[in-house]
Amino acid sequence: MGAPLYTIPGSATPAAGPPAAPDVNAAAASAPDASGMRTVNQVLAHSQAGAVIDELEHDLIGLAPIKARIRDIAALLVIDKLRMNLGLQAQAPSLHMSFTGNPGTGKTTVALRMAEILHRLGYVRQGHMVAVTRDDLVGQYIGHTAPKTREVVKKAMGGVLFIDEAYYLYRPENERDYGQEAIEILLQVMENQRDDLVVILAGYKNRMDTFFQSNPGLSSRIAHHLDFPDYSREELGEIADRMLATMNYRFGNGSREVFDDYLARRLKLPHFANARSVRNALDRMRLRQASRLFADRYRELTEIDLTTIEPPDILASRVFTDA
Repeated sequence: MGAPLYTIPGSATPAAGPPAAPDVNAAAASAPDASGMRTVNQVLAHSQAGAVIDELEHDLIGLAPIKARIRDIAALLVIDKLRMNLGLQAQAPSLHMSFTGNPGTGKTTVALRMAEILHRLGYVRQGHMVAVTRDDLVGQYIGHTAPKTREVVKKAMGGVLFIDEAYYLYRPENERDYGQEAIEILLQVMENQRDDLVVILAGYKNRMDTFFQSNPGLSSRIAHHLDFPDYSREELGEIADRMLATMNYRFGNGSREVFDDYLARRLKLPHFANARSVRNALDRMRLRQASRLFADRYRELTEIDLTTIEPPDILASRVFTDA
């Protein structure tokens, strides 16, 4: 599997240029035959799943309960593999999941890493993730929903199907709505093909709770409910530091303290979206920095000038002016 085409919120900058490809042949030659593995370390080394688990632990800030649950799931799959190697019964577990939490808490990122872990441990064939919303599944007229839903399922087979804002599939107030048809198809697939597809339903917790209460058949097929907590102000500051580093920027003297003040004020305002809002704030700070430098057209700019966010670039935010 190649390098993942995504970035964990707050993760470190990947090395410039394409990553060096691992010597798969050498690794396979030195690793024990899969059927002969007897230790957890052998399974992790052979599958390289341990590296993904470690990356999730080190690269993703906060979210301790989420990381713990992912490790538990990985542990179950590894132990099941060791059981099978000894001829013990190891029925494939159902791993359909519900990810609940506010925007920007890392749900999509964790789903991507989950797909990779499941693939490396042999639970799914390909390890890709197909992310969709209601519009990708539900049609607007009779006979349109079933082919749309089946086409999405076909693309996701062998990996993970991630349905964001899944509660929009069910609209009981509209008797002509076709979302229930999509749900029925998903129920069949989740039950009959659970060894080749993992479905993750995501959205706000209160809305997802109502959605499951209205669809008990769907709720009964969800084995793991993961609630993603909001980031603390300190964690958001760490995420900002890492995001700036990935863009080759840094906070100048006094800027980090001003940004902490910005976060304290912004957290009290509505529509805050955790890491997503931090990224948007940094983009606006970069715009202000660029405008500040652009205004001095004849000045020779140094690398420090071009990479430093100064306090005025932050203080110009409406968070301060509207206070």
